[in-house]
Amino acid sequence: MNIYKLILPLLLVSNNSHADSIDTAVNNFLEPISNALSTFVFFSIPMLGADVPLIVIWLACAALFFTCYLKFINLRGFSHGLQLIRGDYSNPKAKGEISHFQAVATAISGTVGVGNIGGVAIAITIGGPGAAFWLVFAGFLSMSTKLVECTLGVMYRRHHEDGSVSGGPMYYLEHGIAEKGWPKLGKTMGIFYALAMVVGCLGIGNMFQSNQAYIQFVNITGGEHSFFAEHSWLFGILIAGTVATVIIGGIHSIARVAERIVPLMAILYIVSTIVIISFNYQFIPTAFKLILQGAFTSDGITGGMIGVMVIGFQRALFSNEAGLGSASIAHSAVKTNEPVSEGIVSLLEPFIDTIVICTLSSLVIITTAIPHGLMDSGLKGIELTSAAFAYHISWFPYPLALAALLFAFSTSIAWSYYGLKSWTYLFGSKKNSQLIFKMIFCLFIALGCMVQLDSIIKMSDALVFIIAIPNILGLYILAPKVKKELNQYMAKLQQGKLQNYRQLKYNETISSITANGQPAQK
Repeated sequence: MNIYKLILPLLLVSNNSHADSIDTAVNNFLEPISNALSTFVFFSIPMLGADVPLIVIWLACAALFFTCYLKFINLRGFSHGLQLIRGDYSNPKAKGEISHFQAVATAISGTVGVGNIGGVAIAITIGGPGAAFWLVFAGFLSMSTKLVECTLGVMYRRHHEDGSVSGGPMYYLEHGIAEKGWPKLGKTMGIFYALAMVVGCLGIGNMFQSNQAYIQFVNITGGEHSFFAEHSWLFGILIAGTVATVIIGGIHSIARVAERIVPLMAILYIVSTIVIISFNYQFIPTAFKLILQGAFTSDGITGGMIGVMVIGFQRALFSNEAGLGSASIAHSAVKTNEPVSEGIVSLLEPFIDTIVICTLSSLVIITTAIPHGLMDSGLKGIELTSAAFAYHISWFPYPLALAALLFAFSTSIAWSYYGLKSWTYLFGSKKNSQLIFKMIFCLFIALGCMVQLDSIIKMSDALVFIIAIPNILGLYILAPKVKKELNQYMAKLQQGKLQNYRQLKYNETISSITANGQPAQK
């Protein structure tokens, strides 16, 4: 497969001397579509003085239900999740394609995107500091939803003759609900999910990511005087071409890249935020006070506490994607014979993505942008975060830009896999079929750089949240099976019936030393 075949359509689109008019035409075309989708998906009802989107209630109620139904597994299973990530219980002979660490790295690469930088700033701009509290609370509850969908993803995955694996909501909706005696309903829900994912991945998975990365890159290369300010299409092609070189290799290539890039980008961003926050250490107590007060008062937003809660939950669920089922597509490829083990591993994703990274982003905004008047500068999204980074250290937007590019790149490669598996579920897995999807996906990466922020936000939110409708309904139907499997797994763990392969290897090494007087030769 030739890489240039993937980006040829992009080159054709870019070969136009009227790039500005193309940008305007694309934005004008997408704006009414994004407005219509947003109105439909985020239909709101009045509640205690606030307009609450029904889809946010749908996601929040599911997260709360699964947390209680599974007896706070988000707390009980946390330490075991770390053991699994470390490889303690990784059976080298288990079926699958990637390791526990590679699976969670791929899934995190899909959730930790520029929304963690720009989306948090937008939430605080609209809802005030209190939105950060509800963002973290939603992240905590979302850990349980993630466990349910990722457990089901492995439970109902399909193994192919070539050793590859396909799994995700479309498979557990079809086959899981068929087991309940409703095969037609299950198949219909699976098809609806796959169609929504194919379209939705073109919004959240690439257009939003490339748009925000482009804005940040232009800011650090001269703003309106930057060469790329007038050549957004060129920047889009560069990103699209880079993504194409990775997604050609499928999940193995994506996982290998993810396991290297995710720790790098996380450390880079976390260290950078901590440095910025430390420059404003005197505002940290005030920041936490503002967060707690803002979470339970009506200052600064219509609807008071409910309004702030809705904004926090919406940003958190957009960030960690719990309830959308997307991460279960990556987790389905893991090497394991215990579906629950991968569900427990997935608990860590909302913790890292929302509780850690989004909290640090919130503190950067609240300790820097608010006390120093940046909130009134007219900046929004990642531009506001960048200004906060630059306030004390002029060159700090550069590591932020690098982080944004890594976030955008990693999210795009993960979501290309989600979209591809949905595409092959619908149209088959022949090479030509897969190539067509990859070409479309890369084309939309380039288009994302040509569209204004408001249209991208509306379209991404709408396309992604609509996927939650069939997915969560399926989770409710299959929840008793997950609970049964989880209880059996935890019982085996407590009774020591699960083999700790890391400990076994250590014991074998010690036995070899004891028997021979020296380590066994390699």
